[in-house]
Amino acid sequence: MGRRLVLAALCTLALAAASASVASAQTLKYRFGPIQVAPGQNTIDFKPNNLRPQVPGYITAFRPNLTYLNGKVPGVDVVHLHHGVWLVNLLPTWAAGEEKTDAELPAGYGWRYEPSDTWVMNYMVHNLTPTPTQVYLTYEIDFTPGTDPSAAALKTVSTKWMDVESGHVYPVFDALRSASEKGRYTYPTDDPNAYQADGRRLNTWTADQDGTLVWTAGHLHPGGLHTDLYLTRDGRTTRVFRSDAHYFEPAGAVSWDVAMTNTPADWRVQVKRGDTLTVTGTYDTSKASWYESMAIMPVAFSAGDTTGVDPFSGQLNTKGVLNHGHLAENDNHGGGAGGLPDARGLPGGILITGSGKPVFVQDFQYGIGDLTRLGRAGNPPTVRQGRSITFNNLDDGKAIWHTVTACKAPCNGRTGIAYPLANATVDFDSGELGTGPPGRTAAANRLTWKTPSNLKPGTYTYFCRIHPFMRGSFRVVPR
Repeated sequence: MGRRLVLAALCTLALAAASASVASAQTLKYRFGPIQVAPGQNTIDFKPNNLRPQVPGYITAFRPNLTYLNGKVPGVDVVHLHHGVWLVNLLPTWAAGEEKTDAELPAGYGWRYEPSDTWVMNYMVHNLTPTPTQVYLTYEIDFTPGTDPSAAALKTVSTKWMDVESGHVYPVFDALRSASEKGRYTYPTDDPNAYQADGRRLNTWTADQDGTLVWTAGHLHPGGLHTDLYLTRDGRTTRVFRSDAHYFEPAGAVSWDVAMTNTPADWRVQVKRGDTLTVTGTYDTSKASWYESMAIMPVAFSAGDTTGVDPFSGQLNTKGVLNHGHLAENDNHGGGAGGLPDARGLPGGILITGSGKPVFVQDFQYGIGDLTRLGRAGNPPTVRQGRSITFNNLDDGKAIWHTVTACKAPCNGRTGIAYPLANATVDFDSGELGTGPPGRTAAANRLTWKTPSNLKPGTYTYFCRIHPFMRGSFRVVPR
């Protein structure tokens, strides 16, 4: 009996100590900013970030968001975090995009934090409107101080940045309908010219030591279906996780109303020195073409950890867990009557000849053919078959970039997260007309663009991918 009492007392003390340890873990909340968001902003910025814990310890969860100064979350169709990357000692460690994926490590693991670490914010806040605003980039972290008794049992992880365009500040690619006959496009697998410049595979990482993978989730843009993580060892390759995009969007894979799946709590992948990880991203190209797409899959890696499952054993749990539910900021899906005319029923506008002036894009309007303009200026400018119309962005001086992107006529519905789309019968896209540091912005580093000269007679409608409330049209007539 005495022994049982002693054991019971010891169990009680152990439970009390465990409870105290858990209770001492902290949830810390930070607001980076305020960030001044200019009209139509879509730029990449880097700024120091000193908003972090004051003592050494471990970060075990990271949850990002974007809010107005009053704490309200803006509609994603108004202003959103195109991407945010938290750089720790210049290494990408946590990230966020429109889908707002949370990073929650399984029990027993944490990112080691030191107050001497250097944090830098790489962020791209996208204002889809001509109205300036102010926002905070918010994040909360679960933090265990190094002095907490439970910290001694935590295994350290680092982030291995798996990106199909790794090394690029703006790591994007196009997923076009013309590139796949099956309505699915996987990058870089389906692009024979991917990485041709220097032959280096940007979507791989080779382990320089043994360890265990313990967590991952994917990042995609609208149209994305899933990211895949593969491991190759001694000539054999196996998929170790697929992060699926779960769309709450009624129209399917066409909007930001999405959540990704992350790995289950018991997911552990054995990694040996010399193993190679590879990431790919797959998009649904049956409904539209997708420009400036991404496929990123940060992985938490615990060096020296021997608890991983041999990925070739068939014992690995790869059933994904939905990261979060539907977010209220994605409620405006768009479409429906928008009050704009159907350009197909408008009379022809100005006839543009070979020596004609460009269509100037300024103050968030297309100079002629803009569906919001009245009278002749709003009628579709006309060009004879075999000729082109030139567009010229005059907003570049204000760091405002625009696109001319084909959309299915009449393309005059209400703007929302799922409308308009690059879904015209014939694809064309100007790229982001504007200038900026090469490789560090979305700008195409040119101000002008010409419509394809091989378009058949008909009325063509288009929109700006950066500011989708902008709509326009032009008409091609027989010679």
